[in-house]
Amino acid sequence: MQLASGMLLVATPALQDPNFVDTVVLLLDVNDDGALGVVLNRPSQVLVADVLEPWRDVVAEPEVLFRGGPVGTDGALAVARLRRPDDPPVGWRPVAGLLGMVDLDTPTELVDGSLSAMRVFAGYAGWGAGQLDGEVDEGSWYVVTSEAGDAFRVDTTSLRRDVMKRQPGMLAWHANRPVDPDLN
Repeated sequence: MQLASGMLLVATPALQDPNFVDTVVLLLDVNDDGALGVVLNRPSQVLVADVLEPWRDVVAEPEVLFRGGPVGTDGALAVARLRRPDDPPVGWRPVAGLLGMVDLDTPTELVDGSLSAMRVFAGYAGWGAGQLDGEVDEGSWYVVTSEAGDAFRVDTTSLRRDVMKRQPGMLAWHANRPVDPDLN
């Protein structure tokens, strides 16, 4: 499947990098220079209210920062879903469909009411030109389509498995695949 903004990367059992084992990554930007995404299923214990107080009433449950990836962990990215396609707020950058990014320097009153959900990620996952294609080719990632609620689930513990279960054909079988099938 073609890499594009809005797609999901699901870590295969072959991916042993501890930053990405069992992760689901939402791609936010894909171009000739590389790709950028955030890990959707690594919530932290840090409340958004403790580090970005103005956004405390805007973020979706759980109201914690998510560990978006190993790059730029001292910064934050906000992923959000528009309430209506004809009402993007100031500071909005579209990703795919109603999904986009919100500039956290935007005053919250300019965003209020235009979002149906928002999540804040500390750090991100990044790949240079051709790097992610190489990782996909070597079997480290399944590339699949996303659904509207994937980025905003309250309980992310089964996100990886649920994303795989909804895939067509034999790809769905990988929802239950052990790390080493030879041990089965």
